[in-house]
Amino acid sequence: MDSDTPARERLIKPVFDYPFAQPPEPGQTLEVVPGVQWIRMPMPGALSHINIWSVADDGGFAQFDTGLRTEETAAAWRTLFAAAPPGARMTRVLITHMHPDHVGMAGWLTRKFNCRMWMTRQEYLYCRVLMADTGREAPEAAVDFFRRAGWGEAALEAYRARFGNFGKGIHSLPDSFNRVVDGQRIPIGEHVWRVVVGTGHSPEHACYHCPDLKLFISGDQVLPRISSNVSVYPTEPDADPMSDWLESLAKIKAEVPDEVLVLPAHNEPFTGAHLRLQELIAWHEAALVRVGETLRAGPQRAVDLFPALFPRVVGSDLLGFATGEALAHLNCLIARDLARRHTTAD
Repeated sequence: MDSDTPARERLIKPVFDYPFAQPPEPGQTLEVVPGVQWIRMPMPGALSHINIWSVADDGGFAQFDTGLRTEETAAAWRTLFAAAPPGARMTRVLITHMHPDHVGMAGWLTRKFNCRMWMTRQEYLYCRVLMADTGREAPEAAVDFFRRAGWGEAALEAYRARFGNFGKGIHSLPDSFNRVVDGQRIPIGEHVWRVVVGTGHSPEHACYHCPDLKLFISGDQVLPRISSNVSVYPTEPDADPMSDWLESLAKIKAEVPDEVLVLPAHNEPFTGAHLRLQELIAWHEAALVRVGETLRAGPQRAVDLFPALFPRVVGSDLLGFATGEALAHLNCLIARDLARRHTTAD
């Protein structure tokens, strides 16, 4: 914007644009651009939905993400199949990352259409590892991890009860897959999509950029109204996913033009990618400062840092996400030599 533009005009000018007035209903599609369809699948909980995308491909369509494994999602898919043109087929299933709302129906769809699943290697393998925990008792190392973070016995007992549920939201994965890698260019229909990998929210999250269509399928890596959870988990207690996340956001800003229409997994498609990326970076950097200031008052457990990170009280339903994110900020500060960890008997 020109520097001579009046200050008031600059303030009231919309920063983000949401070009679609309403999202599609479950079981329906909405055309984003010719050949690209927006589908919204239902989810339980506060998010309530996931956006997935179908792209015209070789007489059929390539599917980006699939929805959570539930009866409601399966019913929505059956409605879509019934409304599809005769002979329409799914040519491939491309998964941004291994979280159940994204990969949950992939095995069901690839078997139904006898097509391949495309995914980064780390996401595929990590998903299979987590699915192997289905029905297993919570390991004591994980219980100790959350106890040290500040969880009480009631929270630990609830964790034991729900441990191993990850795989329940996912149909059995295909036994083989087509690996995608950062920078790979994939022809889909009449256009080429470039893989842009990010980390932090998940191990090797694949986003997809189509320069011809000026579209960016961002998965959970760039969301317009919420920030994806970035957590430390018991399996890798000293990990620094926050540094990975911040580096990934900067990388996407450098590699993906600002002019794209972002197709996110949650909320609505929007423009203003670079500003949103900068907002996400700035928010977490400010959160790191707040956590550091809290630590100057004296030693804190992870749960003691919630007021510095979250605008509302953390309930039991979000305790795991909040604890993981608090630890991610702490481990980032440790990596920057701005904090130290001291473990006591409790």
